[in-house]
Amino acid sequence: MNHAGGLENHAGMDHSTMGHAGMDHSAMGHSGHSGHSGHAGHAGHGDHVGQFRRLFWVMLVIAIPVVAFSSMFASIIGYSLPDIPWISWISPVLGTVMFVWGGRPFLTGAVAEIKARQPGMMLLIGLAISVAFAASWGASLGILDHQLDFWWELALLIVIMLLGHWIEMRSLAQTSSALDSLAALIPDEAERVDGDSITVVPPADLRVGDLVVVRPGGRVPADGRVEDGTADVDESMITGESMPVRRGPGDPVVAGTVATDSALRVRVTAVGEDTALAGIRRLVTDAQNSTSRAQRLADKAAGWLFWYALGAAAITAVAWTLLGTPDEAIIRTITVLVIACPHALGLAIPLVVSISTERAARAGVLVKDRLALESMRTVDTVLFDKTGTLTRGEPALAGIAPADGWTEDEVLALAAAAEADSEHPLARALVAAAASRGVALAAASDFRSSPAVGVEAMVEGRRVEVGGPGLLERTGAAPLPATAEWSDQGATVLHALVDGRVAGAFALRDEIRPESRDAVSALHARQVQVVMITGDAEAVAQSVAGELGIDRVFAGVRPGDKAAKVAELQAEGRRVAMVGDGVNDAPALAQADVGLAIGAGTDVAIASAGVILASDDPRAVLSVIELSRASYRKMQQNLWWAAGYNLVSVPLAAGVLAPVGFVLPMAVGAVLMSLSTIIVALNAQLLRRLDLRPGAAAAVSARADAVRAR
Repeated sequence: MNHAGGLENHAGMDHSTMGHAGMDHSAMGHSGHSGHSGHAGHAGHGDHVGQFRRLFWVMLVIAIPVVAFSSMFASIIGYSLPDIPWISWISPVLGTVMFVWGGRPFLTGAVAEIKARQPGMMLLIGLAISVAFAASWGASLGILDHQLDFWWELALLIVIMLLGHWIEMRSLAQTSSALDSLAALIPDEAERVDGDSITVVPPADLRVGDLVVVRPGGRVPADGRVEDGTADVDESMITGESMPVRRGPGDPVVAGTVATDSALRVRVTAVGEDTALAGIRRLVTDAQNSTSRAQRLADKAAGWLFWYALGAAAITAVAWTLLGTPDEAIIRTITVLVIACPHALGLAIPLVVSISTERAARAGVLVKDRLALESMRTVDTVLFDKTGTLTRGEPALAGIAPADGWTEDEVLALAAAAEADSEHPLARALVAAAASRGVALAAASDFRSSPAVGVEAMVEGRRVEVGGPGLLERTGAAPLPATAEWSDQGATVLHALVDGRVAGAFALRDEIRPESRDAVSALHARQVQVVMITGDAEAVAQSVAGELGIDRVFAGVRPGDKAAKVAELQAEGRRVAMVGDGVNDAPALAQADVGLAIGAGTDVAIASAGVILASDDPRAVLSVIELSRASYRKMQQNLWWAAGYNLVSVPLAAGVLAPVGFVLPMAVGAVLMSLSTIIVALNAQLLRRLDLRPGAAAAVSARADAVRAR
């Protein structure tokens, strides 16, 4: 089908968790990557996560005998070790293996933090395990008091920290496939016209001025201008708009688009980095590189705790020495440094991230970037791409105007029968409308399609023609009066002629999703401004916006300008979440504070976003907001629980209450340490109670709005 005339009316349509910032990943056999600042877009993380997983399990196995044969642990639990001389060396030997092997990532991370002069989690962990290692060997060799036998504590510390880091990295693991997805739009081969022959060459060999053949169903290999032929070109992978656009001699075509129904001869006007596709790719890269990285809360807390523990240890050493008990000073100081190790802090954020991403996945929300999830709670503006997001992204029958003497069903039955053999989106819309109305279709024969005109076929002995303005112009027929309003609203208008006379007209437009109204209302209930962006003409955009109650509209926006509109909103001080599904949305998704890609959209849009909505239900945005706010609350609570343990236990271990006869025993400190870890873990589990189904999240917002209204 070639509804060129009808398409002319439509042409205008269109990251703060465990905080191992200074960790040197070369310790895991992954050189050249220091810190988590490189997580975004790091394609090798799949194997890196596997390495940490394997290291955790190996260290867990080794930790069992270290803990079991530790004399200090045995005395705490209340069992006796066998009276065999070599038994006492199991914990020191295996503990040393754990310190050197399992502790290496943390020690190298600590060194990196020292060099960067940014103390954080790695330095705090590295300090604790180093002190525990040295003190334990001192106790094992009889140089230091036996109370400083921390082999069991060293083993548990390394295992718990590795578990936390593994959980964190598993949540972070992602691939940066946006640029690969863009590159995949270029065909592997191009057919270049060389005189009277056609030569198959790689697109990279094309030069400006070359003439190429694009066959039906083939992709355009480079930007160019049509020299010969007319075809409906599918530009959805570039523009995000569902309607094919009619391209004929003199019209521009873009690399990566598809000639759907006819062959074209295209004169190349741009190749390589000068193509529109390359420009979009640069926009994606620039926006990704300029995205700010949120400060990791746990790492900041660990930095504070490092100075807190160091200061407390120094005060402890001086105070006990001045009291005339240097031996007690050593014991208390070492105990302070070991007990300050962030067991619970190391799990506080990774557990929340792990559970929240798992809950999100069950609700059809894939969190690729934890920072995107964290940022969603601060969003005050949601920018929706219209086509395929707020609308279904495909034409649907919106109105029928039968001529005198005809009924709606009669006109639809004849037009749909004539269109039954066409694969054009408008044809499918008419056939689908007939099926939904239960209209029976007669068999059509002698089907013909005319470029820029429409189709015709014989149906029940009548000649039925369906097309846009080109059909009316060819036949000299006048459009029905009712179609003027449709055209003003941006609808695609088709007329049906039976035996040369107009029998009726059809309005087809991109259908609004019924869930979109609920999504907009629920966002308003949360005091979030809703903005729509589209390549459609102003009239079409305002029609959709008015129906949905959208606050603000950007209409007629060119594909390359969407990211600029996001930046414009951000310049107003707004925190913007962008929801889209097309390649042209990719730069805007990357530019936004949070990018949310509709899962049914293109690979490049999905790869450029931090959050992927597996369904096409726009209410899922509410689920992401709810999850972001709930998980942030849990992060804060866990940080206070984890840090609270250190804030209380460190002074007690230092002996601040010694004047009243109380000094925190190491065994009690170990119990408190475990208790804080358990509390943090249980608190994170409460996230599992969240109902993140799109409908449920929208309903919660609606109820809250109703309560405020009363």
